[in-house]
Amino acid sequence: MKIQTIAKYVDQPVLLNKLQQKMPALLIGTGAAYGTYDTFKSPRRHSHEHPDKHKYQNTESRLKQGVKNAIIISSTITASLVGARGLKLNGKKIINGLMENTPLDKLLQKQSEAVDHFISNKKPEDSALLQILNKARTTHLSCDDIETLSAKLPLDADRESLFKVILPDKENLDSKEIFGEIKRLSLLGAIPVAGGIAGGIAADTVTHTASKKKTADKIKEGFYQYFANIFLCNVGAGAALFTAEQLAKAKIIKPLKPAHKLCTILAGIIATGIVGGSFIANYLSKKLINPLFGQKTDQKLYDERKPELTDIALHADDIATAGVLSGFKWIEPALPLMYFVSGYRAGIGYRNVNN
Repeated sequence: MKIQTIAKYVDQPVLLNKLQQKMPALLIGTGAAYGTYDTFKSPRRHSHEHPDKHKYQNTESRLKQGVKNAIIISSTITASLVGARGLKLNGKKIINGLMENTPLDKLLQKQSEAVDHFISNKKPEDSALLQILNKARTTHLSCDDIETLSAKLPLDADRESLFKVILPDKENLDSKEIFGEIKRLSLLGAIPVAGGIAGGIAADTVTHTASKKKTADKIKEGFYQYFANIFLCNVGAGAALFTAEQLAKAKIIKPLKPAHKLCTILAGIIATGIVGGSFIANYLSKKLINPLFGQKTDQKLYDERKPELTDIALHADDIATAGVLSGFKWIEPALPLMYFVSGYRAGIGYRNVNN
């Protein structure tokens, strides 16, 4: 089976729509599962503590932790879904979503019209072809269906018009369009982080555990997640692609194919986000946030928050972002789930120097 066939399969509009419809349930399920685990995991008991005292403290601690997790996780998930899908009240759109979410019936209507137009022009008599074309009216096609259409349909304007609707090619974005996408994806990542911070502050208030230090930690971790794991990585991706595009215009290098574009974007992410993101995020926290909350500004840059293996793992969302910017649309439905982790860490005010 050809790689192009698989690429066309995963980028089908109907299949993307089905992935998008499953994302809320997956996001809520993942959040609920982690919240339950974090609430009931065994806390450490010190050797000098009496067992009954430890049991009482565990129950009280777990209750508070459960309330905090419920508020932070629900706030982060709600922000993620509103940012991605928008918000409707009484059937009226209040907030527009940042991810394309065309209703399935409209997609199928568009595909049916494209199939009708093709059949009326070409009048195919092959029963296998007609069966596949009619299948496109109601659902997505299989890889075998796509290979059959690619092999049997003549290379002409009618086929191109049909494929543009049911099997569209990857979008070949230029640098201007890339920076527009970066703006959209950066906002898509900022909303869950803001939701996590708001949820974390609310959780502390409800459980009577609020303090200036905890609030400052949440804002600083929000800075860290956004600058180190989202925004600067997106900027690095755009800058790398813009540079490559200028080099191609000057005929110093050849125009980038999608795979080469993906590698270029990843290089920009590594250089700007992974390498410099933690430094910039910690510097801003030290110089801007600490003075606002009456905290020290003379500590070392990594005294509170050091990069760790989990931060590297979180850059999976940057690989997904690189895929989206390279034209691989099937990756986009997974972004809210990846950004949820950043929002949750901001909500708990994660600091790792004492862990």
